Amino acid sequence: MVSLRCKMVVYQELERLGIKNAVVDLGTVELLDDISTEQRDILKKNLLKTGLEILDDKKSILIEKIKNVVIEMIHYSDSLPKENFSDYISEKLGYDYTYLANTFSEVKGMTLQHFIIINKVEKVKELLLYDELNLTEISYKLNYSSVAHLSNQFKKITGLSPSFYKQLKQKRLGNLEDL
Repeated sequence: MVSLRCKMVVYQELERLGIKNAVVDLGTVELLDDISTEQRDILKKNLLKTGLEILDDKKSILIEKIKNVVIEMIHYSDSLPKENFSDYISEKLGYDYTYLANTFSEVKGMTLQHFIIINKVEKVKELLLYDELNLTEISYKLNYSSVAHLSNQFKKITGLSPSFYKQLKQKRLGNLEDL
């Protein structure tokens, strides 16, 4: 569950089942009252229809928590933490970063660092399309050491330079306006 829309879907499903005492956050649901096996099965089935699933095993739950911390940190906060991402994630989740990184790699088949980079590049794409910040400002906002570092990571992930990506998107938007 990584968006507000997902949270709303979960709230609606809980409401339909008459489950009132629940705290829904990105990626987690804390039920304050016990629910029946039947309610759980119906909830699981209905959530699967919307593309959401209930995670039962501890590793999967931890991976979702890691993903949510990264996504929240990069996409939903005004500025990234000034401390190392590893320290930030470790502090937020209360686990040693090495354990988190190893578990993430084992389950997801990619390093946690690569997942962070992918999300930073997605944020760069978003900021480029808004056209409110230049590349230097975006680099500073996302804690890159330089514009060159940002550009290198962007090109490794997308195959395009940030400026070419921006031109391509603007050209596509222009073509859509012509329709």
